[in-house]
Order: sequence, then C-alpha cells, then structure tokens
Amino acid sequence: MELSFSGTNVVVTGASRGIGRSIALGFAACGANVSICARGAEALKKTEAELKEKGSKVHSAVCDLADGAAVTRYVSDAAAALGGIDVLVNNASGFGSTDDEKGWEVSIDVDLMASVRASQAALPLLERAGGGSIIHISSIAGLRSSARFPPYGAVKAALIQYTRNQALRFAKKKIRVNCIAPGSIEFEGGVWGNAKTQNPALYQSVLDGIPSGRLGRPEEIANVVLFLASDLASWVTGQTIAVDGGQIL
Repeated sequence: MELSFSGTNVVVTGASRGIGRSIALGFAACGANVSICARGAEALKKTEAELKEKGSKVHSAVCDLADGAAVTRYVSDAAAALGGIDVLVNNASGFGSTDDEKGWEVSIDVDLMASVRASQAALPLLERAGGGSIIHISSIAGLRSSARFPPYGAVKAALIQYTRNQALRFAKKKIRVNCIAPGSIEFEGGVWGNAKTQNPALYQSVLDGIPSGRLGRPEEIANVVLFLASDLASWVTGQTIAVDGGQIL
C-alpha cells in the first residue's frame, strides 16, 4: 500500500542529516510540503535541495534548537511558508553524553525543551487544521538503563512520558501523539558511523548486542514515522515504538 501525504504540511526539526533527513525525504516523496531546520547551514541547504527535487513545497531555516525563542519563531515561519501545520516531528538531539552540567544542559535544552516548545507553538495550528499528528524521536536509551550516557537516557525517558501526557490531553482535539525509540542507527557522520572507524571495539560490542546482526538505517526510522503520521495509524496514540532490530531485547 502506498502512502500519500499530498497537501499535508510537515515540520521536521533537526533534519539536515541522518534520521531527520530521511524523515523529511520520506514525507516529500509521498507528496507532502516539508519544512526543516537545523543548526548547520551547509548540510541544511544540501537537504533542502534534495527535498525540492521531489517537487513539493519546501521551507528551511537555520535554527539553534536550544534557543527557545528561535524554536517558536521557526515553527511560526514554517507554518507561514507551508500554509499551516498538520504533522510535527521532533527529531533533534544534542546527544548529551557526559554526566556533568554541560551534558545535562544540552540534553534538557535540545532533546526535551525543544520538543516541548515546538509542540506548544504547533498545537494551535494543528487544532486549526482540525487535528494532526506529533511524533517525538526518543531512543531505546530512554527505555532501559544507560550507563554510558546518563543525561541522554534520562531525558529521552522524559520525552516518552511527555508523549503519553500529550496524547491524553489532546486526543479529544483529534491530535495524535506518538514516539519512536530508535536503536543504534548508522549513517555517515553520525555517532555510530564515526565509531565504526574511530572506536571499532565499541562499535563491535554494540553490533554483537543486536539480534538482527546489523545496525539500523535512518530510512527504517522514517518508515515508521510515515506510518504513525498516516491514516493507517488513525487509532494509535500515546505509544512508544522501539525500532531497533531487537536490540533492547
């Protein structure tokens, strides 16, 4: 079955590369109008060009997602450029890996508060559209203990709880809220793409713990996002889906 998002306005944060890029491209390939943001201008422009090749309406903006005012402004500008918002995907991560003030600050500001602020800015627009979908990108680190990355795991767990709370609160307004918890995803320039060459022992230990025998691909996360945003998931809300090849097992 082919999915169609023709005429649907989609906003994806942190979408210049990796998972966010694949999500944006997936929506565009299905006919959606897409807005993306990221902190790095060069990668953002490259992804914007790829989106435009799909023939849909495209908007992009450089945005520091740790800056609350910038997040609110970006969502407003995206809605103006696209003509509204039907789907919001909160994908950005600061990947706070160190158990210190800096690690906690970036995790809270980017992984959690950027999702909260983007949601707050988008919700009136989703209500105006008569309903819609919010999808948060968490991690399996939020579903189990995370000794290597304490701030990252704790904040991703908070995002999962926030998903449940939002889903309950906005169900009567026909706004569905779901979450995806990816396992270890490999792409060029990403954490595990870099680890493959820079820290092969760590990479191999992670690989050994994945029953499917490989790390995931960004498009495999995007496929589940597309499902959750589609009418095929019309009675799915408040859920967190692990997409990890069995890694959490």
